[in-house]
Amino acid sequence: MGNSNLFAAFFFPSTAVVLVFFMKYAASVLQARGRLAQDEAYRELAAKAAASQAETAAALADIQARLGRLEKVLKEVE
Repeated sequence: MGNSNLFAAFFFPSTAVVLVFFMKYAASVLQARGRLAQDEAYRELAAKAAASQAETAAALADIQARLGRLEKVLKEVE
């Protein structure tokens, strides 16, 4: 084997190994970015749901208060 054959025998497989590891690293980085974006969207959705639930609870409390006053008026009329 000549020097060029020896060089090619070690260089090309080594380059292939480095490329494979780089591609795996890049894929994991892209996966992490996607997961982070998905988590942010979930947090935003959870915040909106919590705000909506608080608004619904306030509306229900208002309705209950009005119903209590209405029952009191109806009892006085009887």
